[in-house]
Amino acid sequence: MDSSNKDQLNATSYLDFAKRVLRAESQAIESVALQLDQTFILAIHEISNISAVSKLIVTGMGKAGFIAMKISATFASIGLPSFYLHPAEAIHGDLGRFTKNDIVLILSNSGETPELLRILPHLKLVGCPVLSITAERESTLASQSDVAICYGKHAEAEPLNVAPTVSTTIMLAIGDALAMAVADKRGISQEDFARFHPGGTLGKSLTLVSKVMRQGERHCVVREDTLVREVIRIMIETPGRPGAATVIDQQGRLQGILTDGNVRRCLSHGAEFLEKPVHLVMGSNPKTVSSNRLVEEALHIMSEFNFDELVVVNAEGLPVGQIDIQDIIALQTS
Repeated sequence: MDSSNKDQLNATSYLDFAKRVLRAESQAIESVALQLDQTFILAIHEISNISAVSKLIVTGMGKAGFIAMKISATFASIGLPSFYLHPAEAIHGDLGRFTKNDIVLILSNSGETPELLRILPHLKLVGCPVLSITAERESTLASQSDVAICYGKHAEAEPLNVAPTVSTTIMLAIGDALAMAVADKRGISQEDFARFHPGGTLGKSLTLVSKVMRQGERHCVVREDTLVREVIRIMIETPGRPGAATVIDQQGRLQGILTDGNVRRCLSHGAEFLEKPVHLVMGSNPKTVSSNRLVEEALHIMSEFNFDELVVVNAEGLPVGQIDIQDIIALQTS
């Protein structure tokens, strides 16, 4: 057998191997989902009721520690003050970070991790609630916790069956479920989430339309009786050269929109339309987006209806700006 055939066989073998690992982890999560009980509800209540001056402190050792970091970061992303504390650092001076107002979430598959068990007596003295995510219901950690979410014993992924794989995936999944349940219970909105994610691609997609829209002198607005020729002149002279003009009536109510596309289509039938009032050639019933919605929503509307511009309206439905696809592209590439 030549080397290329061997490589092909190896590739197939490794793909099968990877699929077995993924199935083992997905099946374990499904099993845990079916056995969640009242302890999960109690944990939600404990974390949801955290006070404004309190923190959720998450800790774990080894690979569980990395999962603890991620869980802590997820809670912080929904606006619940949280940080990760390494158990070894805790017993070397950082135990002072705990107060009776805080909540501690401890991760340990065995429930017998020495570094974690050493901080339990101090936590009891401080008086802060101790929550845990662990496999063993009869473990020391579970028995010493106020609330213990126990997911049962699961084999790790082959071939070693010892490297933390399935167990850490379960911990992460439970942590995510807790965070999302707490976010729902505390009524976290998309706007709240956006405030905690001002940077990066996620933060940009969660930017409010009001922060990106063209307004003031950059918002091209004309009355419905304005001649098309004049509307085009105003569009050209508007800062930023918008691709559309918002058309309003005498009361400032939205009547329609004239876009570059409207103008091109009219030109294909001659130039007579230039001397007509804009309401005769504009697009009526234009798609709009509220100024307090997210840029992500504006982009979705543009994509669904194949528009490049949207009129932005306030709570009363009055036009207050425009958002152009180029504005969104500029935001995402900045």
